[in-house]
Amino acid sequence: MFAQRTTTPSEARVPGDAARHPGPTAAPAPAGRAGAMSQPGPTRTARRWRRGSVGGASPKSRRARILGLAWVLPALVVLAVFVYLPLVQNFVFSTQEWDIYSGASESVGLENYEKLLGDEVFWRALGNNVLYALLSIAFQVAGALVLAAMIESLRSARWRKALRAIYFIPSAISLTVAGLLFYFIYEPNLGLLNHLLDAVGLGFLAQPWLGQGSTAMVAIIAMSQWQGFGYSTLLFAVAIQRVPTELYEAAALDGVGPIRRFFHVTVPLVREMTGLMVIITISGAFQVFNEVMVMTSGGPDNSTQVLATWLYRSGFVQNDFGYAAAIATVIFVVTLGVALGQLWYTRRRRVDF
Repeated sequence: MFAQRTTTPSEARVPGDAARHPGPTAAPAPAGRAGAMSQPGPTRTARRWRRGSVGGASPKSRRARILGLAWVLPALVVLAVFVYLPLVQNFVFSTQEWDIYSGASESVGLENYEKLLGDEVFWRALGNNVLYALLSIAFQVAGALVLAAMIESLRSARWRKALRAIYFIPSAISLTVAGLLFYFIYEPNLGLLNHLLDAVGLGFLAQPWLGQGSTAMVAIIAMSQWQGFGYSTLLFAVAIQRVPTELYEAAALDGVGPIRRFFHVTVPLVREMTGLMVIITISGAFQVFNEVMVMTSGGPDNSTQVLATWLYRSGFVQNDFGYAAAIATVIFVVTLGVALGQLWYTRRRRVDF
């Protein structure tokens, strides 16, 4: 009744072949996002092969990496020879009793560190370094930040430049020259400070500033703050200049006063510079040497000894080089611990503009 349809060979395919060999009547994939999703994209391995990341880096990438290591290698060698190797040698020396003039040495283990614990002058020197660090943070970090904010808030660019230069001038003077200058200022009979106190009616405050233990260390620290204050101020001024002016303008439009702008805009946005200045200040406080040697040499009665001057006296005057190396190890551990702690804290609170 019905005509029987004859199946051609091209139409006689098994179901699996339909997926591999679609016929001419196969419907095209729908256009648009659904069609794109339905099309099988390149596999992850194919994409990695395309980027050249399978089986190692591409020759060009390896060549660039080798070239970069070649440029860095000289710096690494210099660091290893002049920084890391001396650190290891210093620790080895601290475990020895060593006569630097005869060259004779004897291993004593940790006896030099045990000697540190019972050395009264060492603890006095460490206390002077801590006092130096605390006062330096108060003046060279907090005080310098306030002064920099005041300078940068001036409307006149000419006055801003002039004040930056005026405050930076003391930092251009070497520590030795500044120490000698203040040595004569503090001189009890002919010094400028006592004569100035007499002129303003405060002669009862005149005293031998460097000749007594109660005032000698504070006098040295005061000279150091005068010498380094302008440098810190200039660094903070540069950091404040990086703060977008739109933030200050928005705060002013909201009726925020200068003091609140300082604490809520300036201080948070110069946090990284503040962290850097804290590291520099504390490291410098534990390495101070020139100003003490020039002004008092650690006297009177070891009242102004700091770790660096006590290290010098122990090693090169008393010929106890192993003990001096132990003091150097303490200085290194303290400064390294402070730097790592401050860097960790600053990195957690990094500010991006």
